[in-house]
Amino acid sequence: MSPRSDYPGEFEQMVMLVILRLDDAAYALSILKELDRQVGRRVSRGALYATLDRLETKGLVEWVTEASTPRRGGHPRRCFSVTPEGVEVLQRSQSALLRLWDGLDGVLGGTA
Repeated sequence: MSPRSDYPGEFEQMVMLVILRLDDAAYALSILKELDRQVGRRVSRGALYATLDRLETKGLVEWVTEASTPRRGGHPRRCFSVTPEGVEVLQRSQSALLRLWDGLDGVLGGTA
C-alpha cells in the first residue's frame, strides 16, 4: 500500500475485523449479520461487495470459491480471509489509533 493509504478506512477495518472474527465462516451474509450484531451497522450487499473488492485490490483480503450445494440452489459462495498484509495493516492502524486515544480520557469521558 502507498504511504497515503497505509490505513484503511473505518468501514474497511470493520469488515476485515469481522472476517477475522468469523474465520472459516466469513461469507457475505455472515459478514453482514456480524456487522449488524457487533456494531449495529446495517449494510447493503452491494456496499459490502464493493468494499470487499476494494480490499482485495489492495491485497488485504482474499477469497476462495466453495463448491455449490443443492441447499444453495447450485450457487457457489465465496469465503473471505484477511491476508497477512491485511493483518499487518490492521496492527499498524490499531497502534496508531491507540497512540491518538492515549491521554484523552478526560476529554472523552471514558477509557481508551
